[in-house]
Amino acid sequence: MREFSRPSPGPSEAVIKVKAVGVCGSDLHQWLGAHSWAVNYPVVLGHEFCGTIDEVGGDPGNWKEGDLVVSETAAVVNPDSPMTRRGLYNLDPDRKGFGYGVDGAMTRYVLAPLRCLHQVPPGLKPEHAALTEPCCVAYNAVINNSRITPGCRVLVIGPGPIGLLCASMARLAGAEVAVAGLEADLTRLDTAELIGCHSIIGDPTDWAREGDGLGVDVVIDAAGVSATLETALDVVRPAGWITKVGWGPQPLGISLDPLVQKNVTLQGSFSHNWPIWERVLELLASGRLSLTPILGGVWPLEEWLEAFETMHSGRIAKAVLKPAT
Repeated sequence: MREFSRPSPGPSEAVIKVKAVGVCGSDLHQWLGAHSWAVNYPVVLGHEFCGTIDEVGGDPGNWKEGDLVVSETAAVVNPDSPMTRRGLYNLDPDRKGFGYGVDGAMTRYVLAPLRCLHQVPPGLKPEHAALTEPCCVAYNAVINNSRITPGCRVLVIGPGPIGLLCASMARLAGAEVAVAGLEADLTRLDTAELIGCHSIIGDPTDWAREGDGLGVDVVIDAAGVSATLETALDVVRPAGWITKVGWGPQPLGISLDPLVQKNVTLQGSFSHNWPIWERVLELLASGRLSLTPILGGVWPLEEWLEAFETMHSGRIAKAVLKPAT
């Protein structure tokens, strides 16, 4: 922890007084130096946050001081990028996000572009609203980037926060869902059962081959290692679908022939954009998407180390930090 100056807004920017900020798996990776993406050190961590508008630079538009908001993560984008012009600014090669490209929200005040802000619906707790961002990652991976229909059998590999949220989204889409993890993931696998999923310790093959023996319709690979892709290729059925949302910097060292032989679709999924945020906020506000089973605890910002260690140990799925007001 160190003292940090309150930022000043430029045109079309707002200073957000942070009320809650989620701890992401990528925050843990950067804390441990195990990440596989470029980071502009030194940088303030935190890209999952909720807060109130403290000051707006220039024309505020429809925003006013005191509004409770959440913010998308694409803090810097190239407005002339072909991807940005298509509305897919999350895929702009020049994109820089909070917490690695620019300073994030594990502090009292964070600077955010007005274009990133979304109004928090009435009744949604700040510590839940702060987790809109990982919910959007899961929505994009499962609803937009996977071929899931009611009655599908879906295997989620990796019971971390994103994996559990992907499982929740697949349940909302009408799928039968199992979540696979390791012995060390027992607490998180219990959470998977709380949200209506089967839990599997170790090899998911038996569950995947129930029924006609050909495998599951869809695999969501949400693990933070590369080796799980081999498992996904083994248990997915012919003409099935694999969506990879988990980062894994390790080399694969396997043949991709099963991908060809089984006519499988392999899809990557990264980040999110404006319409996804609006849809997820509707799901949270209505209660159809509940974060209560996944949120493992709230810590003062000064106790960040305990929150990080508790989450990294697997004792909880998700930690949230709250700066002092």
